[in-house]
Amino acid sequence: MANQQQPIYILPEGYTRQLGRDAQRNNIMAAKLVAETVRTTLGPKGMDKMIVDSIGDIIVTNDGVTILEEMQIEHPAAKMLVEVAKTQENEVGDGTTTAVVLAGEFLKKAEALLDQEIHPTVIARGYHMAAEKTQEILNRLAVPVTAKDEEILKQIAMTAMTGKGAEASREILADLLVRAVKQITDGDNIEMDNIKIEKKVGGGIENAELIEGIVLDKERVHPGMPTKVKNAKIALLDVALEIKNTETDAKIQISSPDQMEGFLMQEEKMIRDKTNKVIKSGATVVICQKGIDDLAQHYLSKAGIYACRRVKKSDMEKLGKATGASIIMSLEDLSEKDLGHAGLVEELKVGDEQMTYVRECKNPKAVTFLVRGGTQHVVDEVERAVKDALGDIIATLKVGKAVGGAGAIEIAVAREIRQYATQLAGREQFAVLAFADALEIIPRTLAENAGLDPIDLLTELKAQHDKGNKWASVDVFTGKVTDAWKAGVIEPLKIKTQAIKSASEVAELILRIDDVIAGSGSNKQSSMPPGMGGMQDM
Repeated sequence: MANQQQPIYILPEGYTRQLGRDAQRNNIMAAKLVAETVRTTLGPKGMDKMIVDSIGDIIVTNDGVTILEEMQIEHPAAKMLVEVAKTQENEVGDGTTTAVVLAGEFLKKAEALLDQEIHPTVIARGYHMAAEKTQEILNRLAVPVTAKDEEILKQIAMTAMTGKGAEASREILADLLVRAVKQITDGDNIEMDNIKIEKKVGGGIENAELIEGIVLDKERVHPGMPTKVKNAKIALLDVALEIKNTETDAKIQISSPDQMEGFLMQEEKMIRDKTNKVIKSGATVVICQKGIDDLAQHYLSKAGIYACRRVKKSDMEKLGKATGASIIMSLEDLSEKDLGHAGLVEELKVGDEQMTYVRECKNPKAVTFLVRGGTQHVVDEVERAVKDALGDIIATLKVGKAVGGAGAIEIAVAREIRQYATQLAGREQFAVLAFADALEIIPRTLAENAGLDPIDLLTELKAQHDKGNKWASVDVFTGKVTDAWKAGVIEPLKIKTQAIKSASEVAELILRIDDVIAGSGSNKQSSMPPGMGGMQDM
């Protein structure tokens, strides 16, 4: 008994640890489950998910990043795939499901190689080589697209909206979105932030409109003000039209009614002076980021000026870009040259709310896209579809290239990656071939989600690509192979380059993990897989 070895503890009690193949298997399993969750939403025939949170709020969507964010995933490896979706969303605005499905498939193929005793670092290196080669192939196969190719840009927008809530009105929406992007393009500068998406319940999806100016979720501050101002001169104020409180605590002692009256008259005079400066500038519309005193409202309405208050800073900046107005910090500096111009400023009732439309701006560099729909869930999903389409148009113009969708580009790249693998001598060749096989998950999933036979379709697709038809793709509506470019199924090159880059990087990262040590604490432990023993299990 004296020689019995005592267990050695090097971590505090409550820590859990998983080593070697167990850790790898567990991480890969978690990533595969995340990919499987969003996989059924891919493509025109993809289904939607309904997510109900702890307080009963409902979201109905097939947008990959929205699903993953709302699911509140806890597993550490699975969280990495959520990061892939977020990166894709931030960089392009679309292709989040593609990125996650690819990452899951890369890991699934890697698992088969691990079973063949191929070392994880060899697989990671092979994946890295294949991903670099893929970027080169994608750039070579892509077709140049410029702002003049309006028809192609519309097809890119329609491709992004197919299979989403906005599909029924995608032609109307695509036309408006291309116009919006062309309007805000300033040389090489195209920023999605310059398109404000405002959404209101009521009407149908086809009632969406593009306003060459800005729509504010605000009403005029006084009923005596005009509801409509033509040829408006707009003052943007980042200064309150009211008496400011002192920075420090102050006390005013008044001992007689005369003093009280004098004090009130002085306050009134200060407000009148402020409003007079606005009136003298020649402004007919005042948009204020801060408050407007009741008395100031009265004076402005007397002068026939339309005013809104407490407007968001982001909206103020967009108004400046749309109308050409300068945002004024001090009323002393306000002059006619600081005013912006709009053909019409009016208050309209949209749904059950009053909104201010600043429209007919000359060459506005910020515009508003008003999204409509029958219910809040419909409006929210249409907004997500519109954002995806906008991201696609802008990504196409920034990079200047597009590729055929519907699985065409994945099959073309996989074919060339297999040829590249034959030039390699080491074990990395197996990883490169697995990478090529993994790319085919996109056309395979499109076929499966449409209820088609993926094996027959993939065989036919590969045969067409071998004949030199590089845009041969899956037509999920007819179940046949078609030319994606001629069918108008076109996607930005940036979607593919970013999705494959992010997916391969996260797959390499997860493959390199062979030891998972989780700290104690309820939420840490809940994120670890069940059955992971403590340190003494070593």
